[in-house]
Amino acid sequence: MSRRGRRRRRSRRGASGLASLLLILALVALWAYFSGPTTQSGGGGGSAVGGDPGQARAALDDLAVSEPGSMSGYSREKFDHWSDAREFGWEAPEESCDVRDAALIRDGEDVVVGDGCRVESGTWLDPYTTETYTDPQDIDIDHVVPLANAWRSGASSWSAEEREAYANAPDVLLSVEDDANQEKGDKGPEAWRPPNEEIWCDYASRWISIKSGYGLSVNPEEKEALSEMLDDCGGS
Repeated sequence: MSRRGRRRRRSRRGASGLASLLLILALVALWAYFSGPTTQSGGGGGSAVGGDPGQARAALDDLAVSEPGSMSGYSREKFDHWSDAREFGWEAPEESCDVRDAALIRDGEDVVVGDGCRVESGTWLDPYTTETYTDPQDIDIDHVVPLANAWRSGASSWSAEEREAYANAPDVLLSVEDDANQEKGDKGPEAWRPPNEEIWCDYASRWISIKSGYGLSVNPEEKEALSEMLDDCGGS
């Protein structure tokens, strides 16, 4: 959820002709990523929930429902993040890559990597807004279920190692535009949904998959919002 260095002036590429086709293909790829199966490396057991709306709805029904827990004792530092990428199952071109680097490489196109695995340029399509960016400083790495949300729904009882595993897990993280990420903050779907309504089904499925796989609870309003978002899934 953070970005490296000082923010630079962003540049956007228009989507016309071939660019429009590439934009559509990139959207499809990102939606496929959202819908893919979740595999966990900390906090809880694995989950088979992916983009199938029937599975997502069944998993939602199985989640523990409770009011949000206390934020007492919380800080982002309790979730050691941007650790060594390879240690947490990321594909990385060199050992010096941290998780932010690896996420930018995974989620971008034509990514140029400099010394020390510093990502210098590339093209990133933000699934939340459908905008395209070419400056990595415009991109935040979002915890789809934010760290604070995880804390108040069960992660407060995890060990430091389990929290680090969650904060660096490939299935939890996604490259998005910085302003959209900051607008989201630590809100759940009852308070914030991606402006791009086309991914609501997949966003809800991914959220449920993470909550299910890591043994996290949902609050009543959150569960209702997720159910509404699953209504956008064809055949759900």
